[in-house]
Amino acid sequence: MSTRLLLATRNAGKLAELQRLLVPAVPGVEVVGLRDVPEYPEAPETGATFEENALLKAREAVRYAGLPAVADDSGITVDALNGMPGVLSARWSGRHGDDAANTALLLGQIADVPDARRGAAFVCAAALVTPDGAEHVLRREWRGSVVREPRGTHGFGYDPVFLPTGLTVTSAELEPAEKDARSHRGQAFAALVPVLAEVLPS
Repeated sequence: MSTRLLLATRNAGKLAELQRLLVPAVPGVEVVGLRDVPEYPEAPETGATFEENALLKAREAVRYAGLPAVADDSGITVDALNGMPGVLSARWSGRHGDDAANTALLLGQIADVPDARRGAAFVCAAALVTPDGAEHVLRREWRGSVVREPRGTHGFGYDPVFLPTGLTVTSAELEPAEKDARSHRGQAFAALVPVLAEVLPS
């Protein structure tokens, strides 16, 4: 009998990503998303850190669905903005999930910042919570800088303006599989796999 693991998201891309990582490492685990369980009221992300928000979402998922749950919270931190937008990344412009408006506002805010000081990082915290109360949270960062004009059509959010350190293409110009292997979320999910292998019944 397979073990069900709830990834507390409606994002099909995240589900597929975690499934790809987990299947070879933890045989018999079925990763499901919020669309696969009865709907429940999702708590607002009120945490001051990515870790707090990820734990909040995972705890809610366990409470309502009764399954071991993984949740992540991610965003971009910009050095010249003292680490903002941070946990406010998805609603930086005031409209949640408006990628174009969020990106345009960010670029406007650092328009006068010279290239040498446009450092940034994508950050992801991934949390695992089980029905018996065990909690694990991991944080990973992907360093880079913010370019002046969006480039590329892959990805979402701030991907078109994020230039990873050591690359000449933005995150949105990477092929999805290559982005998975390098990204903050890919790193966080990969780091969580051995924890899941230990915690979940095989």
